[in-house]
Amino acid sequence: MEAPRHDTRGIVDPSGLLNHVRFRRHEPAEPLRRYVERYWLIDWDLPAPYASHIVPHPAVNLTFQWDGADEKDAPYGEVTGVALGLYTRKLSGRGRVCGAKFRPGGFRPYAPEVPVSRWTGRTLPAQEVFAQVTGDTARSVVTPADDLARVAALDAFLLSLPCVPDPQADLAIDLVRRIRADRTVRRVGDFAHARGLSVRALQRLFSTHVGVSPKWVILRYRIHEALELAGTRSDVDWAALAADLGYADQAHLVRDFTTTVGVPPATYAAGARAGRHGAPD
Repeated sequence: MEAPRHDTRGIVDPSGLLNHVRFRRHEPAEPLRRYVERYWLIDWDLPAPYASHIVPHPAVNLTFQWDGADEKDAPYGEVTGVALGLYTRKLSGRGRVCGAKFRPGGFRPYAPEVPVSRWTGRTLPAQEVFAQVTGDTARSVVTPADDLARVAALDAFLLSLPCVPDPQADLAIDLVRRIRADRTVRRVGDFAHARGLSVRALQRLFSTHVGVSPKWVILRYRIHEALELAGTRSDVDWAALAADLGYADQAHLVRDFTTTVGVPPATYAAGARAGRHGAPD
């Protein structure tokens, strides 16, 4: 099973985020790793509000959170499906989030009754998806000050959920991994044929198990790569990168990047170079 990534892909302003919050990643218990990629923990105590911006991965997240003014405010759980646009989260005061990021394609075994596309673009109370979630569940995850205790609570909850092994989920996970890793994957028809699937079968698989289309996944990972390069290099040849990523031309890449991130790649690159401070641990 592929190990969780430790880069900043998808985070629009990594240095800004890390200057405002404590951000950590942990692996789930071994039996969960087939379908759960990683846990992510964030704590903040802010003198002024801060907005984080994420270009989401094609993954579902389960989060337990506390973002109140004092310890008496009740923690809560949420399920967030794949966000189609830029995801913005405004943080203020004190709070924490303990999240489980499922592998793209890995959420369906925990909720096999409906396609994962049901959650796409939506954030809803966790108890609407998992009847096992209670106030005590959220409290047990977010209350401990120690990371290991929070991870243990996440493990305990996820291990308590029914999980139906699903070969189609395994196939979807593998296909998304190939798209992420292989720049030459550009056309849905060619990719489906290479994997021995019809385009329609591939689209159905992605709708039921990933939540978005294979074309969306291809384009999203290319934007992630462009975002990372724009934030880490000062010598990006945008025309060459556009061709390398499968865009028709540089203008197409610039339009897609601007629509997704909110600013043109050159503008983003200039801002990132002025304030980058490293990557999450």
